[in-house]
Amino acid sequence: MEEEELECPNSASEKRYFPESLDSSDGDEEGILACEDLELNPFDGLPYSSRYYKLLKEREDLPIWKEKYSFMENLLQNQIVIVSGDAKCGKSSQVPQWCAEYCLSIHYQHGGVVCTQVHKPTAVQLALRVADEMDVNIGHEVGYVIPFENCCTSETILRYCTDDMLQREMMSSPFLGSYGVIILDDVHERSMATDVLLGLLKDVLLARPELKLIINSSPHLISKLSSYYGNVPLIEVKKQHPVEVVHLSGAQTEPLESVLRLIFEIHQSGEKGDIVVFLACEQDIEKAYEIVCQEGSNLNPDLGELVVVPLYPEEKCALFKPSDETEKRCQVYQRRVVLTASSGESLIWSSSVKFVIDVGVERRKVYNPRIRANSLVTQPISQSQADMRKQILGSSSSGKLFCLYSEEFARKDMRPLKPAEMQEANLTSMVLFLKRIDIAGLGHCDFMNRPAPESLMQALEDLDYLAALDNDGNLSEFGIIMSEFPLDPQLSKSILASCEFDCVEEMLTIAAMVTAPSCFSNLPHGAEEAALTCWKTFLHPEGDHFTLINIYKAYQDVALNSTSEHCVEKWCHDYFLNCCALRMADIIRAELLEIVKRIELPCAEPAFGSKENALNIKKALLSGHFMQIARDVDGSGNYLMLTHKQVAQLHPLSGYSISKKMPEWVLFHKFSISENNYVRITSEISPELFMQLAPPYYFSNLPPSESKDILHQVMDHLSPLSTTKKEQKMCEKCPETTEQRCTIQ
Repeated sequence: MEEEELECPNSASEKRYFPESLDSSDGDEEGILACEDLELNPFDGLPYSSRYYKLLKEREDLPIWKEKYSFMENLLQNQIVIVSGDAKCGKSSQVPQWCAEYCLSIHYQHGGVVCTQVHKPTAVQLALRVADEMDVNIGHEVGYVIPFENCCTSETILRYCTDDMLQREMMSSPFLGSYGVIILDDVHERSMATDVLLGLLKDVLLARPELKLIINSSPHLISKLSSYYGNVPLIEVKKQHPVEVVHLSGAQTEPLESVLRLIFEIHQSGEKGDIVVFLACEQDIEKAYEIVCQEGSNLNPDLGELVVVPLYPEEKCALFKPSDETEKRCQVYQRRVVLTASSGESLIWSSSVKFVIDVGVERRKVYNPRIRANSLVTQPISQSQADMRKQILGSSSSGKLFCLYSEEFARKDMRPLKPAEMQEANLTSMVLFLKRIDIAGLGHCDFMNRPAPESLMQALEDLDYLAALDNDGNLSEFGIIMSEFPLDPQLSKSILASCEFDCVEEMLTIAAMVTAPSCFSNLPHGAEEAALTCWKTFLHPEGDHFTLINIYKAYQDVALNSTSEHCVEKWCHDYFLNCCALRMADIIRAELLEIVKRIELPCAEPAFGSKENALNIKKALLSGHFMQIARDVDGSGNYLMLTHKQVAQLHPLSGYSISKKMPEWVLFHKFSISENNYVRITSEISPELFMQLAPPYYFSNLPPSESKDILHQVMDHLSPLSTTKKEQKMCEKCPETTEQRCTIQ
């Protein structure tokens, strides 16, 4: 799904069709009588359309519908209600509608309804679907809010939003006074934002006795939730059809080969139904996609063509939308093969799925606070994830699940529950948010699973280095402004620094481009050379951050001078660029610029292209990313991190890799420990510039290394005045350790 392409429809264009008797009556008495007999929608006062009644019958067939009376009764009598149900039982679409009915019955005296989702595409799809079921207009009575897109008005009764957006709303409205009912959906996904909301809402519920909280979860987490929130009512939705499960234990040695063999065997069997395949990682998706497309063309045409639909992990999933040609093929031919990885369970909605293939392992990002980097770790999925994948077939009595692992493996090697993101991720942004909320008296957060103390201390230390905290461990003025930006704190700090260095426009472009998905298209086999030739036209000698500015400026020029959107898409296609990602970058940049204007930060005229501007951009980048520096230790492209002893190479798409020029010192945006230790989005910097801009107490805490010795020599050659000032600053910081100065309540 391309969330950046979705627009809030105009109410006039979305006007529902009225019965023919109304249109043809022309003031006739029969028409007036027919109008009086029509049932009116209480949410907008208009007559229900015929589609409403058709969808109502479908809703009444959902497993959760039988629990409506019980739910409404518990909602009236209790402040918290937990709803337990399998995937596709209807809890995500029906419970919010019932809550909207409750708010309507009390005339919205306490506010409307908000329902959180972990995934952006799910929030959008649910809003569209529920608006249709309620027979109202999307963007009016029902809307959605996702990062960098708001499709709601002040009159919206029911809004779907991502959990991180509701969390951000608490910064301006800590007690969420706009809502009478808050629904936390898919709590079993254990996203960091949902876990934080679970903790903070405990205090909000005490402050607002009239507020209702609904928690939707799969059955696996119910016992933990019950002990976390105490004795609260539980609505349990009965299980659906049993699913045939086939364990293929011998397939674990070569899972990709086994997956491909199964796909072709199912297709050649002639059994109807789409196939969903859960693979371990994005690389497996790409390999499977290429092979199935190649081999599929050689199969018996009487069986129909296999239409392969790759769903990439979360950062790329939002960009997926089948082309018009693919959609036509899906209607003509009989089988789709959906390739996905990790937690894509909640994104699979189609009732046409009859087969699921599960490899039983996933590649997860696990953050290591000691080295400030993610490690890509391949490990078994949890038992709850395995069960969720089975539930995709829950509405089909003839579905079949192929598990490429043994029952013993599931019992012994799989953890019961999916690990909480809070225990595996970088906590810097979360801690910044909690520090900001503490201003409103909500800093204490009772987590369902407490994060590791080491991760918390690393987050506090990073915020201290970024000058986001004062000497008492509270947010500084810098920290308060940084929290206004929906970005990584390091990027926020770079934007603030760009105000001092007169390069705000350029820094906003960089921030938008690195926040949006990659602007480079996934290349078809054999197109690599042509793509590199095109990309060379955008290369900037100062580094990849500058190349991204060139690409964005070229995209903007084409967009401004083109007569149609098709011309822009063609230009992107010709240059092997991702048009959807560039559109998203444009949206992100516009919102960041709006924030800069709202908080009245100084913004100089753009001067991209001059040497002084290039130096200023590097100064702004270094002000936020001084912890992400690496040095080429042998002159052959082996970069040693300044903060630890990991060695990495430049990514093949880096401008330096393409031009074969390897700078000695680089600032990088991303680094993950994996099979290929690549640093991504790099720009050359000088050690002198680093020593001028990195906090002295950060430099003093670096581990001993040859790189640190070189930097010491650089510091000795700097002017005595600047050295004295640095030593004074260092002395000011030395008496107190980070642990003493930074505490989290």
